Amino acid sequence: MSINNNIKNPCIHVCTKDEKGICLGCYRSLEEIRAWYKYSDKQKLHVIEIAHKRRAEYDKELPYV
Repeated sequence: MSINNNIKNPCIHVCTKDEKGICLGCYRSLEEIRAWYKYSDKQKLHVIEIAHKRRAEYDKELPYV
């Protein structure tokens, strides 16, 4: 298996987990973070898509000030 590095790692170095184990910096699960460098480019794009959806859901739950 070759390691694909064409897709940039979405980590922004704000590594804080929520109660579900999702990073609040990049919105990836711990499993997705650990496996990032083993994923194919297609898998990485899928993880990024899931992370964007998680962030949108998280943002909906934030109270407006």
